[in-house]
Amino acid sequence: MSTRIEKDFLGEREISMDRYYGIQTVRAMENFPITGIGICTEMIQALAVIKKACAEANLKEGILDERTGKAIIAASEEIMQGKLHQEFVVDVIQGGAGTSINMNANEIIANRAVEILGGVKGDYAQVSPNTHVNMSQSTNDVFPTAIRISTLTWAGKLISALQKLIKTLEYKSEEFDDVVKVGRTHLQDAVPIRLGQELSAYAKVTSRDLDRLKTSLEELKQINIGATATGTGLNSEKEYRLKVIRRLKDLTGLELHGADDLVDATQNVDAISEVSGALKIMALNLSKMANDLRLLSSGPRAGMAEINLPNVQVGSSIMPGKVNPVIAEVVNQVAFQVVGNDNTISLGVEAGQLELNVMEPVIAYNLLQSFQILSNVVDVFESKCIRGITANKERCENYVNNIIGLVTAIVPHVGYELATSVAKEALEESRQVRQILLDRNLFTEEELNAIFEVKEMTRPGIAGAKYLKKL
Repeated sequence: MSTRIEKDFLGEREISMDRYYGIQTVRAMENFPITGIGICTEMIQALAVIKKACAEANLKEGILDERTGKAIIAASEEIMQGKLHQEFVVDVIQGGAGTSINMNANEIIANRAVEILGGVKGDYAQVSPNTHVNMSQSTNDVFPTAIRISTLTWAGKLISALQKLIKTLEYKSEEFDDVVKVGRTHLQDAVPIRLGQELSAYAKVTSRDLDRLKTSLEELKQINIGATATGTGLNSEKEYRLKVIRRLKDLTGLELHGADDLVDATQNVDAISEVSGALKIMALNLSKMANDLRLLSSGPRAGMAEINLPNVQVGSSIMPGKVNPVIAEVVNQVAFQVVGNDNTISLGVEAGQLELNVMEPVIAYNLLQSFQILSNVVDVFESKCIRGITANKERCENYVNNIIGLVTAIVPHVGYELATSVAKEALEESRQVRQILLDRNLFTEEELNAIFEVKEMTRPGIAGAKYLKKL
């Protein structure tokens, strides 16, 4: 296989002629064999979009040769179309604040542009990764901008998945509105509640998660492109920045706008921490919901078994007939990962020094992973779990009719102390509250039917109010 020799400030490297990346990418591969994971497709697309927009702006500014500029644009467009993605080979976690990622993109685009112009890879006299592809740019404004664009792209997918989940939860809450079951506090029997009310609460908290995410994303729409190395804009024309932002908005469909203070936007990444925090809260709420569903579906013979989750796979390699709540379990595990990612992001945000946060590679990796796995798991949760939940109505009714908590409904009628003695007797003698009240001649059947109308007990008010006497 033929090779080429490329040179940089530190020396030379031999590179296969079939590769589009160059010497700086090779050095990054040698220096950072960390995770074995490359940057995601969304980040690759974001880098290509940025390089295209920057080349167009430099052409309009009259500082980039038209022949070279058009070749760079064409090469960038090929990447936007999904080509050459296999050439993005550097590890997601690396030193250098993302310089290796930026140079990987610059070298691929430069070598492809050289080919478009009829040359051979490595002929950087025609198209240089630094002089031409990286013109008016620095890693310190390209990489943060790419993080924001790729994050907002993933956010659109997560928002869509959340909206579908909320809609399904609302539908199921209406479907189960007439199913009265035991409410539980401290995992102990409390007073009746409707299954629909529980699912409605899940819809409400998920709606808040969605609103919280949308609010946090607004700050990410501020980009620092044009800031170059430290936020001062050195080596970029004044109008260049406006032209790049305008093109990025057109190319991405995102409402991007320039940061008010480029120095601030280059050194501080608190906006990312805010978004990650919103994802963490969302993950915690989803995990709590999954835990509830696992408890409510436990059994089927020796657990609560108030609801049934869809059977999606065989649950045991040794116990025939066993089916496990695997979708709820994977929601839990994604939540744990997102919480861990948020902690890593928090440490990375704090570790920025002076004019730059060099921890952005690990920040970006964890943020984008959180978006990816949350988007995927919310979609799976909705389609393979929530949508197919069914209720064991008779079991729910049986539990409700036998709980001691029903005694709470007679407190307004007889007082707390007397109600307590009834509850104690029911517990000690394993008798139903209703029968004890009848035996004590405290209420008639008609009165108890009104007081113990369990569906009414799930709404504000005093059950059996028409029989209420002053205490």
